[in-house]
Amino acid sequence: MRVFPFASAVRSALVIALFSALLLTGCSDGSPPNEIDTIEDVPGHIIGALYGSPSVRLADDLGVARALYTGDELMSSLRFGAVDCVIMESIAADALVARTAGVRILAEPLLGYDLCFAVAKENAELLQAVNSALSALSDNGTLSGLISKYFARGDYEYVPPENVASHPGTLILALPPDSPPYSNMDADGEFSGMDVDVTRAICDYLGVGLQIIDYDARELVTAVWFGRADLALGWLPGEGEEFVNISAPYAHAVHVVIVRK
Repeated sequence: MRVFPFASAVRSALVIALFSALLLTGCSDGSPPNEIDTIEDVPGHIIGALYGSPSVRLADDLGVARALYTGDELMSSLRFGAVDCVIMESIAADALVARTAGVRILAEPLLGYDLCFAVAKENAELLQAVNSALSALSDNGTLSGLISKYFARGDYEYVPPENVASHPGTLILALPPDSPPYSNMDADGEFSGMDVDVTRAICDYLGVGLQIIDYDARELVTAVWFGRADLALGWLPGEGEEFVNISAPYAHAVHVVIVRK
């Protein structure tokens, strides 16, 4: 087939025009342009977050929350415009962004806070025991190992200590069942996650049993305040601190914002 120079030139011009349009309207993979350059730009947008995580509550406070079940779903939704940005804990976000093209993390964190236990005001003895256990678990590397396991894909596995004196009693822990990697239900219907392992390590150190009860994330402080649980994990700072005592931190959470490049 004979190709006329004029037709070839028109075809080339159309290709260049299409490519230029893609550059102006978004990334060459079909992503729309990014509208968020600082954390001040986040409010009012459609915000993705991992289902059941504290990030969902942050997203709901700032804009329109869209909760999805996996990090890969969140990244796909972000790249192709179903959400405008994603809020996520920083260590998990770092790992996800490292393997996802076309996205980046804003330089300024959205929120940082300590992860602590809520303990009843009248139970000063338990608060002291939990703080003592956390100090010991920090010194022996248990806490740093668990943080590495759940947020940096480390190979640490918690092993209960031997020859620990057993004492009567069981601590009741209130946890949300849908807040990975902190707490979630495994395939056998049992609680798992970092909060679970940290509390088990504390109970092993104290020589007592552990019972976990399923509680909505917004009602965790209430569970301790009304005596339904001895401890609670998974609540955000500022939620009912006037009603409960707060333990020493076992980790520090930083929430960041992921946007399109």
